[in-house]
Amino acid sequence: MSQKQTQWAIGVLGTLGVVAVIALHWMVFFWVPTESTMGIVQRIYYIHIPAWWIAFLAFGAVAVCSAVYLWLGDDRLDRAAVTAAEAGMIFTTIGLLTGPLWGRVAWGVWWEWEPRLTSALLLWFIFLGYFLVRRSTVNPEQGKRFAAVIGIIGVLDIPFIHVSVTWFRSLHPAAVVLNPDGFAMNLDPSMGATLGVGLLAFSLVFAALFLAGYTVAGYEHKLDLREAASAGARGAEA
Repeated sequence: MSQKQTQWAIGVLGTLGVVAVIALHWMVFFWVPTESTMGIVQRIYYIHIPAWWIAFLAFGAVAVCSAVYLWLGDDRLDRAAVTAAEAGMIFTTIGLLTGPLWGRVAWGVWWEWEPRLTSALLLWFIFLGYFLVRRSTVNPEQGKRFAAVIGIIGVLDIPFIHVSVTWFRSLHPAAVVLNPDGFAMNLDPSMGATLGVGLLAFSLVFAALFLAGYTVAGYEHKLDLREAASAGARGAEA
């Protein structure tokens, strides 16, 4: 896409994302019924679950782009991977912040070192390590390759997070939508609709963030190439 088309796409996606997020919060506070067992705190569900779904999507994209980058060595794939990782960290943080708010009311504590919460926090630290490794090596290309390996290995934590509530004794509620019996929307239709809007809203925000981040990363790459060429020309003249 041209620069103008890219800016237009970012603007449209960002605007639609903000509108969808506003609509989601209106539905959460004024439209969807209160769940009978957990009460009003269950409304965090419509933000908590979509945030984690988009985080998993983002880190899955990191793994795919990283694997193909190691195969082809195309820097565009590395830029896509790191951009997806940045967005994934944002949504993972949202998930980790909303979870304790829910847990404080449901369990009486802000945090419990049970399997799903612990493995979810581990995912955040894995991708924090992804960024640290990129910046800790003297050779930038080597840092990219090491980070790509972490991105591929780190995504293996995602299926473990999903099945942890069925494999181990856990305080965390079992899956409602992606349950062990397959895909089933075991929700009241209005709750399902609110969850769907939440997923759409966060998907649009993710798409806008990814496109904006990838575009900026491309500009930075071009600037680095120009600076390297300029430094090489000055060295040759000297």
